[in-house]
Amino acid sequence: MAASAPTQSATGFPAEGRCSYYVEKKKRFCRMVVAAGKRFCGEHAGAAEVWYRPTLLRVGNKFPGPEENARKRILCPLDPKHTVYEDQLAKHLKKCNSREKPKPVPISSLSEEQLENLIKKLRKASKDLNSTLEDHIMSHPALHDALNDPKNGDSAVKHLKQQASLLGNIEKLKLLGPRRCFVEFGAGKGKLSHWVDIALKDAEKVHFILVEKVTTRFKVDGKHRKKNSVFERLQIDIQHLCLNKIPVLREGRLPVVGIGKHLCGVATDLALRCLVETYAASYEERNEEPLAKRIKNDKTEKEINTLTKEGSEKNVAEKWTPVAGIVIALCCHHRCDWRHYVGKEYFRALGLGAVEFHYFQRMSSWATCGMQKTSLETSDITTKRKDDQNDDNEEHDSGECRITDESTDSLPGLLTVEEKKKIGHLCKLLIDQGRIQYLEQKGFNPALQYYTDPLVSLENVLLTALPIHSSSPETTA
Repeated sequence: MAASAPTQSATGFPAEGRCSYYVEKKKRFCRMVVAAGKRFCGEHAGAAEVWYRPTLLRVGNKFPGPEENARKRILCPLDPKHTVYEDQLAKHLKKCNSREKPKPVPISSLSEEQLENLIKKLRKASKDLNSTLEDHIMSHPALHDALNDPKNGDSAVKHLKQQASLLGNIEKLKLLGPRRCFVEFGAGKGKLSHWVDIALKDAEKVHFILVEKVTTRFKVDGKHRKKNSVFERLQIDIQHLCLNKIPVLREGRLPVVGIGKHLCGVATDLALRCLVETYAASYEERNEEPLAKRIKNDKTEKEINTLTKEGSEKNVAEKWTPVAGIVIALCCHHRCDWRHYVGKEYFRALGLGAVEFHYFQRMSSWATCGMQKTSLETSDITTKRKDDQNDDNEEHDSGECRITDESTDSLPGLLTVEEKKKIGHLCKLLIDQGRIQYLEQKGFNPALQYYTDPLVSLENVLLTALPIHSSSPETTA
């Protein structure tokens, strides 16, 4: 076998046509081929200004060209995974994301008077809100067999009931149909999209985009190989997701249905912003071409005239909307973040700000904490999960308190468990109301409702939204 060509020169410089990035861990230069006129490959393009290599300087070698006079970059002392200009190190350390951040003041450290003032502000801000939501507990025939399968344990049945209700609500909103793209945020294993696909049967031109920022085991989307539905999984943080850059959405002009089962805290706000601002707004800003110009090139003139006539009669172009609807089961309000919260304007109008939001989102956990009976039941279910072949524990709906640094027993005052529960629900309602106002301002008709029994999940509130200016996508698809 012929020896492969060397990829690094004997003098310690990268071979011609190869990346100039020095991989310190491997003690060699990157071996990726670079484009003409470039020094770095795509992966190391961000290191284009890192010219300093201690090993080369010790043996007297230097990089050729004007780069040797470039400003020196060094590894960040807080996180060696990135570099910084040496002369800007002091400034960088003040804003580096890896710096030690001040810990939030726990509620237990508040005085009785401070806590009482917070609760007064909460009750004043929420006095005009309707705290009694409608019950939209539904089911769907697609899950009938699974719900009645004796092989499924209590934990699996609990999740199946929620998925069945979500499907029932999606169908009731006339969002369950062909020629659309379902984007599942916080997809986990992809179970919700799995059941949506089964419910749609052989509907044509259905795409699923499953968004999850962490690697997930036992994914179910890989099992779907039907020709009429396409599954695509994106491992990305929602805050970095731009739906208008995904080819199927950019080119296919499919209406999007945003869905999610127990979308945790800040993820809900990021998902709403992703749908409403980065995707829907991109279409509104764009001057779309006439319908005839959007027809594929292989259409005949006769087909174009027919479609144009139908479009004129049905006003399809005007009724079509990038976001056909939103159906998200809410969860973990204590994990919300003021930086990304979409309801800041709503809070400010009530005379509230970041400080009040911080305490309200912490107090929201009281809605699902301190209930000893429920905690014991949940503990039993958690034990059973170990032997449950249909383990489905990726969602945060177990009803357990997720804040470990708060002790409700050490709080000032004499609040009973029931009072804390009511205050927690008010905090959740107020945070959700900010989301409702945000969606209304963006041209949607939003609503909050209960979609499952609290004995099934204590996180049982569903946020739905349909565009006001558009008719149901079922009639325009």
